[in-house]
Amino acid sequence: MSKIVLPLHGMPEDIIQQQILQAAQQLFQKHGYQKVTMDDVAKAIGKGRSSLYYYYRNKDEVFDAVMSAEIDEIIAEITRMVDREETVEGKLRAYGITKTKIGRKRKVFFDMFETAMNPDELSQYTQRKKVIQKKIRKDELALLNRVLADFSPEDKDSIIFVFTSSLRGFKREFELENSYTRMEPAIDALVRMTMLAIKS
Repeated sequence: MSKIVLPLHGMPEDIIQQQILQAAQQLFQKHGYQKVTMDDVAKAIGKGRSSLYYYYRNKDEVFDAVMSAEIDEIIAEITRMVDREETVEGKLRAYGITKTKIGRKRKVFFDMFETAMNPDELSQYTQRKKVIQKKIRKDELALLNRVLADFSPEDKDSIIFVFTSSLRGFKREFELENSYTRMEPAIDALVRMTMLAIKS
C-alpha cells in the first residue's frame, strides 16, 4: 500500500507524525504538560495548528502517542539485543542487561515529565503511567515467551514473573545505592537460576 501524501504539505504522513511527536516530546520535557499547547507544537514543526488536528484530536492524544512511541522504541531495542544472541541463556542475559541499561536512560526521560507537572497533572500522569507499564510488561512477556519457546515447564509463567520482578528489584536497589557495579554479576546469577528452573 502506498503512503498517503497530504497535498498541502507534500510529505508522507509518517514523517509528519514523527516530527510532531519529536517536537511535542521536547516541549513537554522543557515546559511541562500544562504549559504546552497544540499551537506550540505546530509552531515547533513549522506547520499550522490544523495540520496537527489531522492526526491528533487534542494534546492528550499527542502525549499518549509520545509515550507509545517511547515504549515501542524500548521494546525494539531490547528485542534487537536479544535476537543477536544464539543461546537461551545469552538471550536472557541480553534481555536483563539491556532492560536495566535502558531503564537508567529512560528514567531521566520520565522524571523530566514528572518534575514539570503540577499535582493535578501528576495524578493524571500516574494513571497513564500504569497503562504504559502494563503495555511494556505485556510486550516483554511476549518476548520472553518467544525466547523460552523450546521449554515447557508447567510453571513457565511463574518463572518469567520471577525473572522480570527480580530485574525490577535489582533496578530499585541499584538506584538506591546510586551504583550499578553489581548489575551484571547479579543478572548473571539470576539467569543461571532461571536456566536451572526451566530445565528442571
